[in-house]
Amino acid sequence: MPAKSRFVKLDAFTKTVEDARVRTTSGGIVTVTSLLLILWLAWGEWADYRRIVVHPELMVDKGRGEKMEIHMNISFPRVPCELLTLDVMDVSGEIQTGVMHGVNKVRLRPESEGSGAIESKALQLSEDDAAQHLDPGYCGQCYGAPAPASATKAGCCNTCAEVREAYAGVSWSFGRGENVEQCEREHYSEHLDEQRREGCRIEGGIRVNKVVGNFHFAPGKSFSNGNMHVHDLENYFAGGEGIEHTFTHKVHHLRFGPQLSDEVISRIGKKDMAWSNHHLNPLDDTEQKTDEKAYNYMYFVKVVSTAYLPLGWEQKSSVFDIPSELIKLGDYGKGEANSIETHQYSVTSHKRSLTGGDASKEGHAERLHARGGIPGVFFSYVCELLTTWSNPLADSILTSAGHLPHEGCQPRGPLKVLLRLLGRRVRHRRWYAHRRRSCRPSTV
Repeated sequence: MPAKSRFVKLDAFTKTVEDARVRTTSGGIVTVTSLLLILWLAWGEWADYRRIVVHPELMVDKGRGEKMEIHMNISFPRVPCELLTLDVMDVSGEIQTGVMHGVNKVRLRPESEGSGAIESKALQLSEDDAAQHLDPGYCGQCYGAPAPASATKAGCCNTCAEVREAYAGVSWSFGRGENVEQCEREHYSEHLDEQRREGCRIEGGIRVNKVVGNFHFAPGKSFSNGNMHVHDLENYFAGGEGIEHTFTHKVHHLRFGPQLSDEVISRIGKKDMAWSNHHLNPLDDTEQKTDEKAYNYMYFVKVVSTAYLPLGWEQKSSVFDIPSELIKLGDYGKGEANSIETHQYSVTSHKRSLTGGDASKEGHAERLHARGGIPGVFFSYVCELLTTWSNPLADSILTSAGHLPHEGCQPRGPLKVLLRLLGRRVRHRRWYAHRRRSCRPSTV
């Protein structure tokens, strides 16, 4: 038997002769439809094969001695800049000094005038201008308090700010500066009265140690009294004629770490972007209002380090190996090849009246508030010991070379059989209808 005949016997796909085949319009429609569906499925498999998938990895944060940047933009429409103080404290309760910052105080018009900006001034500039025209041999007295270490002239208090600093060092209340030569020369009380109806916006960033700590906004100069952190509240509670200061505030923006690029932000929240929080900065556009002077707001923040790495990124060096003093504020955490090491955070808020009582106004009569404290807005942050690495990978890297042909061909067989059965059903119904018409008896 010839070899060709042997292979003919093994043919499992028998064919009919060309003369026995019937080509119909419905069969052509089914064929075109099946081809379009197969092409659509093949294109879907190719797009899925080329899709970028972000795979988050959760690891223990082994970093030590690192810094963290906090960027803020917060408005206080009922507290003037002259009274508002920003303090940064670490886990020990001590005020952090030498903190790199670029924070500005922006004076705002009264609420009745729209709270527009009047002027912006950096925090470190407002205390040095008053003494630059004094006699070089001038040495102002500190009125019984020791001169502060930060004084421009050792052992002297040449400005009103230095007298206030000296009073804060010995936990004395300063008041409006009556009978204090430096304050009368600088018209401290007059400036305070002029700004009574104004508000203040704090904007900018600070760089702190990456440890448990807090930063807060409170009225008056701060100082330590024993183991307690205290503020000089006399001017805040005194107010003015028809003026009541309160800590109504709006958090326009608050983030920990560098800003993500617009490309990353546009992809967050989309399919396959596995971020732990649907919102980058939960406190953005948060607004709190109160008509009570002695009122306290607290935000408890949990910070998680998060690294976003571009496609194909390989670590060659760490941005944290560079001394933080050499990195410009706002760039700490931005690495090579557009990699970003920033932070996500979650927040729980609490507010209470410093006069005590229950929270019946908030619908929680069973909750009792403690009495006492400092009016203001406090942010307490805790850095978690875990870090999230979001590493984008292409599906073609994650799958084998045979994955695409396998997945692409898998639905075609069943689809072809299904469409063939559908075409056969259509032809059968047409043949049956034609037969019934041909067998119908004719009428005479």
